[in-house]
Amino acid sequence: MANSTTSILSYIPQRAPFVMVDEILYSAETITRSRFLVNDDNIFVENGYFKEPGLVENIAQTAAARAGYIAHTCNKPVMVGYIGAIKNLAIFFFPKTGDELITEIIIENQIFDVTLISGKIICNNKVAAHCEMKIFINQNKKPSL
Repeated sequence: MANSTTSILSYIPQRAPFVMVDEILYSAETITRSRFLVNDDNIFVENGYFKEPGLVENIAQTAAARAGYIAHTCNKPVMVGYIGAIKNLAIFFFPKTGDELITEIIIENQIFDVTLISGKIICNNKVAAHCEMKIFINQNKKPSL
């Protein structure tokens, strides 16, 4: 499990201002949970609310953090992933600045370089959003820093 002294940037290819995950809270074989605090200066905050692209990216980056954590523990480089498809996206409300998001992804299936996940975001003990994603990993491309 990730410790607090290891930066989330060790696990994800994204860099500021496009980081939508603060830390990994839990990671096991098929489940990963992350934490994220919505700040006023976030690029996806509009009129004090964390909007659709940020919610989707938060779920995707939770999956990326899981993959990066696994790569890190195996002394392998973090790979770049791409959202291939989003299905059954439901947004119930937009979190406000200052809200803490707990995001959980479940690996539904993994075939070669394609991972199918379901993800949900919890804010103030309520589901803010959920969806399914198909994520492609580019095994030949490492993130540029």
